Amino acid sequence: MRVIQPTHWPKPKGYVNAIAAQGETLYLAGQVAFDDHGVIIDGDFVAQFARALANVVTVLRAGDAAPTDVVRMTIYVTDLAAYRAAGSGLRDAWRASMGRHYPAMALVGVAGLVEPRAMVEIEATAVRSLP
Repeated sequence: MRVIQPTHWPKPKGYVNAIAAQGETLYLAGQVAFDDHGVIIDGDFVAQFARALANVVTVLRAGDAAPTDVVRMTIYVTDLAAYRAAGSGLRDAWRASMGRHYPAMALVGVAGLVEPRAMVEIEATAVRSLP
């Protein structure tokens, strides 16, 4: 995996502009803050963000991949103000699931998600090395 960054651009914080990777590609469907029984967890934006990220990692592991294999992520949120206000809580949730690995990312504010109680949905693409 190789990070691609235009040399004359400032270094991004919390994401990268592009990643080149070779291997088997895993495309993860959008993950929300479901518990192990398929029920959206109670809690604030940070709690749902943390659980959605943890669910991404669970799916990755089921595909014999790791958080460091994620090359692209799109995060959909229903409340951009809550996202902006979450600050260090988001950083802590990120590090708990993804460590210090930052893929190419986009964050999109949306009017709603299919799951009415969901505040965040995360989809990802991972590339794992071939055995």
